[in-house]
Amino acid sequence: MSGREVVIRTVKFQRPGRLARDFPTPYGSDFAGVGMSPSPDARPRSGKDEWGAMWRNIGVSNLGEVAEPALKEWADFDRLPIPDITEARRWTHLEGARERAGDRFLMGSGISLYERAHFIRGLENLWADIYEHPDELRRLLDILVEMNLYAIQRYAKADVDGFMFCDDWGLQERLMISPDKWREFWKPCYARVYAAAREAGMLTFLHSCGYIVDILDDLIEAGLDVIQMDQQENMGLENLGERFGGRITFYCPVDIQKTMVYGSLDDIRAYCRRMVRALGRPEGGFIPKWYGDPKGAGHTQEAIDAMCTEFLRISDEMYSR
Repeated sequence: MSGREVVIRTVKFQRPGRLARDFPTPYGSDFAGVGMSPSPDARPRSGKDEWGAMWRNIGVSNLGEVAEPALKEWADFDRLPIPDITEARRWTHLEGARERAGDRFLMGSGISLYERAHFIRGLENLWADIYEHPDELRRLLDILVEMNLYAIQRYAKADVDGFMFCDDWGLQERLMISPDKWREFWKPCYARVYAAAREAGMLTFLHSCGYIVDILDDLIEAGLDVIQMDQQENMGLENLGERFGGRITFYCPVDIQKTMVYGSLDDIRAYCRRMVRALGRPEGGFIPKWYGDPKGAGHTQEAIDAMCTEFLRISDEMYSR
């Protein structure tokens, strides 16, 4: 069974025959990626992005943060430099992407619906917009949705398997906004994007970290197939499994903030086994991965090796019976 088939069968709960995986060399990955270049959702370490937001670096991490939003006042909305997603130059990487991916699952990247909005407006401004400028906010979200719908069309023609973007919705112990306001403004946007992706034959993925249990049921209803979360301990690993296991696929490393940083190697191995028991099923539902910025997160090579080798060992034990 190819890596592509293993991922698809995992997400569809069709007994994949082994754990799908997304690990660094030499442990192997069943995933390949393709995206726009330049991407309207690019997050530079420093300098201006295409929308006009000014970014700055925040240390050893690969990530930056917006120091100055692109749209300080809604009165300037019509002058916002909206990237043209239809430009041919953005899509040159699609040529031959399926062939380069080989037998791996090919993931296409989209444009965030929450993060891009607050990169444009500023986080606190966006929170206020929910109450003070709802019509303008909906207009901005519609633009982001339409950009994703166009991207899905392009990816579908290139035989891309999955569609993913990043929206971190959670603080450590709650959502950044009320669940009711999330359902009012963002749930319909996700539903439109995920319906289009499914109609195009693609599986849907979302990266979202922080405490997001309050909207996971809604994301499932909206059509999300796979949740990629890098932390679980703030929500309770067993709680996630009891409430959502078997209804969505979890695509996760060992918790990057706690066990991967502060746990012993034996703690990491034990947590791997807890993850498989809580989140996965023999039919599927769990894909282990690594965190791609180990230096920024404080992960040692020994911790990464312990995690990857333990998941491979568990896979052999599960499916060799």
